[in-house]
Amino acid sequence: MADSGMDERALLRQLEGLRERVAELEADARQRAVEAEHMATVEHALTERVKELNCLYGISRTVDHCGGSLDRLLQGTVDLLPASWQYPEVTCARITFEQRQYATANFKTSRWKQVARIDVGGKQAGTVEVYYLRKSPACDEGPFLKEERLLIDAVAERMGRATERMRAQQQLEVERAALRNMNIALREVLSRVQQEKMEVGRAVQANVDKIIVPILDALEGDGSAERRGYISLLRRNLEEIAGPFAQTLSKTFMSLTPMEVRVCDMLRRGLSTKEIARLRRVSAATVARHREHIRHKLGLTNKDVNLATYLHTFMSEGAGDTEEHVLTQPVESPLRRYGAASGRGQDR
Repeated sequence: MADSGMDERALLRQLEGLRERVAELEADARQRAVEAEHMATVEHALTERVKELNCLYGISRTVDHCGGSLDRLLQGTVDLLPASWQYPEVTCARITFEQRQYATANFKTSRWKQVARIDVGGKQAGTVEVYYLRKSPACDEGPFLKEERLLIDAVAERMGRATERMRAQQQLEVERAALRNMNIALREVLSRVQQEKMEVGRAVQANVDKIIVPILDALEGDGSAERRGYISLLRRNLEEIAGPFAQTLSKTFMSLTPMEVRVCDMLRRGLSTKEIARLRRVSAATVARHREHIRHKLGLTNKDVNLATYLHTFMSEGAGDTEEHVLTQPVESPLRRYGAASGRGQDR
């Protein structure tokens, strides 16, 4: 009898130990279940955050690749939204912007929605809307997470900023185009003004060369020293006002001497070698040598180019013109015309 009582007590102690062990295992299982649920919650939250980041990244790519098209930007953005919400299979979205709408292919309104306003320049220009097409479990904002509220607000804000930048860029392009057109028009005006100035200068130069200078040449060769001095002074003043030929020739051909420049000027006006010799009070041979030196310095040696015509064209067409632009016949001497009218200048 004693042995059976001891066996019963031992069995009771073992049973109590087993019960304690079962309780420990149950507690451990509950803890593991809590941890697993927490991990699942964390994993779900992380998955949602990844979707939100993908949405924002996709919007940034759309902004970069939309080519400045607001329609492409808004449609590309609205297509990104459903995949970023908890239940993408029952999610649709729409962006309304300045009387235009951009929606997903499955768009349909429902009573479960989130809305954020798009502001441009401090004023509302549109809205971003996300709908669930069927009832979903309740969360922070109806069936929507508080993070989804932050996301839709961020999307609306980015649409507003992107629109402002795109319109500012478009306005800048318009202003640049207008500035380019203004610059073109200004260059054309300046070109016409310069051309008109050159035409006026040529007209004044032609009148001086054809009318006044031949008379001065004739008077200078037939008068007293005092008279010739006044005529020389008058000539210099006329050349400063209306005669850039000598200055232009001297700058272009630096090797010409002052006497050679003067001979060039007289040749340009059609004076013959004898007329130049008489006016300069030198021999015709001296003038002929000057002419040879001038042809050499102007690069006309052994070329079938009339020197007088070349010098005349030098001023009318500009320095550096090639000889194919030069006529081969000399211009008529204004001094001879004056001499024929006055009875002088008959000797050649």
